[in-house]
Amino acid sequence: FGSDYSEQIYDFAVRFIRKGLAYVDDLSADEIRAYRGTLTEPGRESPWRNRSVEENLTLFAQMRAGDFADGSRVLRAKIDMAAGNINLRDPVMYRIKRDPHHRTGTTWCIYPMYDFAHPLQDAIEGITHSLCSLEYEDHRPLYDWVTEHADLPNPPRQIEFARLNMTYTVMSKRKLRLLVEEGLVDGWDDPRMPTLSGMRRRGYTPAAIRSFLDRIGVSKVPSVVDYAFLEHCLREDLNHSARRTMAVLRPVKLVIENYPAGQTETFEAENNPEDLAAGTRTISFSRELWIEEEDFMEVPAKKYFRLFPGNEVRLKHAYVIRCTGCTRRADGSLETVTATYDPETRGGNTPDGRKVRSTLHWVDAGHCAEAEVRLYENLFTRPDPEADPDKDFLAHLNHDSLVVLTGCKV
Repeated sequence: FGSDYSEQIYDFAVRFIRKGLAYVDDLSADEIRAYRGTLTEPGRESPWRNRSVEENLTLFAQMRAGDFADGSRVLRAKIDMAAGNINLRDPVMYRIKRDPHHRTGTTWCIYPMYDFAHPLQDAIEGITHSLCSLEYEDHRPLYDWVTEHADLPNPPRQIEFARLNMTYTVMSKRKLRLLVEEGLVDGWDDPRMPTLSGMRRRGYTPAAIRSFLDRIGVSKVPSVVDYAFLEHCLREDLNHSARRTMAVLRPVKLVIENYPAGQTETFEAENNPEDLAAGTRTISFSRELWIEEEDFMEVPAKKYFRLFPGNEVRLKHAYVIRCTGCTRRADGSLETVTATYDPETRGGNTPDGRKVRSTLHWVDAGHCAEAEVRLYENLFTRPDPEADPDKDFLAHLNHDSLVVLTGCKV
């Protein structure tokens, strides 16, 4: 925690004052802004810029003791009010602020500014290279000025690179925090979030993330990576490591009419076709199975090759079946699909060479478990949710990014 180093950062500030590189300024925030100048005009020196070292030490100690009101005084670095980089025009190092801190309580009423504390905390923690995104590039001269004049034995170095931006999401911690606090996601580890904890819950492996980062590389130019490429890297890794199984998400009963009632047989299926060392698993097959509801159409659409009356399909690892019809409930919803199987096609083979255009996955109704399945889509409906200046990024939130299914069969 940065607050662990409060006393050390304060001591560094005193060291800067003793070296004549910092002074206590009485200008208000608005006055400091007005004195700073513009990109084309140099700034003006504060009337209190040339206070003596002794006076500055006394005033800074009084600031710490709480003798002055919030905002009445600040400690500023004495650098160059005519510098081309506005960040070097006597930036504020400390301000008075009596807000209680979540770790130190009311121990401190003065707090260091980020640009002053950042390089010093890096040095204290033994950081060798502080890796930042491109918006910190203009702050590097100040980072270097602080480390140089703090007389550090091994000063850290700041390097900037383009931040990782991806389509269909936001990467700003502030905006991700808003999603969490507004209850629009289920926390920082929601599988839709581009956080390590969220990606871990979604099933991302370290190898997949490393592969993604190795391929996109490090750039000094802002760019946007397609989220689909990250998913591709995951699929590529899982294809070699994940064991296979079958699940039916929206189940409908399939009854094999000519298969003996009460009989069960087994098949051997590869755990992972890409890794033969993963071995096989045993799956059971019987008269009643579960298949996906979308794998049957009583009146087939054009180029629909799955189950419909009179059509043949292959049940993965098992047999070729021919659909004979279906039964419906009183409300017209699909209840059962019926079919017959060809005993000569065990393992899905067709000895007579006839072509079967579709292969369906399935689950044995007598040997399965019920599960809740969560289907995730992109968190936003457009690839660039922050690009529309007339709308808040939340206007593009995908409210269908999570669908929860119950009664699934695995």
